[in-house]
Amino acid sequence: MLSKKTKYGLKALAHLASQENKKPVQISEIAQCENISQKFLESILLSLRKTGFLGSKKGKGGGYYLIKDPDEILMTDVMRVLEGPISMVPCVSLNFYEKCGDCPDEDSCAVHKLMLQVRDSALEIYRNNTLADILN
Repeated sequence: MLSKKTKYGLKALAHLASQENKKPVQISEIAQCENISQKFLESILLSLRKTGFLGSKKGKGGGYYLIKDPDEILMTDVMRVLEGPISMVPCVSLNFYEKCGDCPDEDSCAVHKLMLQVRDSALEIYRNNTLADILN
């Protein structure tokens, strides 16, 4: 299941992407327009800024803005920042692999085989979609 953090992060990114000229948007405006708790949104936007998706400007006319064009922001990158590993179990993760302690043989594990397919399907979708794609 998609976490609220990821859902709200995607909504906030889409809101920022819809701004003309990448103009900064205040957190309060995003929170109100997207029906998100402002306190929760602050932490989400901060993590997106720290990972290079957003910039921020202080003072009058300040707020958050996209650093890259929406068509350059891959959903794989966004999902990994907001949600963490794309894999549902660590034994099929590309970036965070760990052997499952309760599984003696991954090659004969039914769960492993199914989760490989789930991971590959999700990656296919995320890799082929950008922030610009989800706006349309």
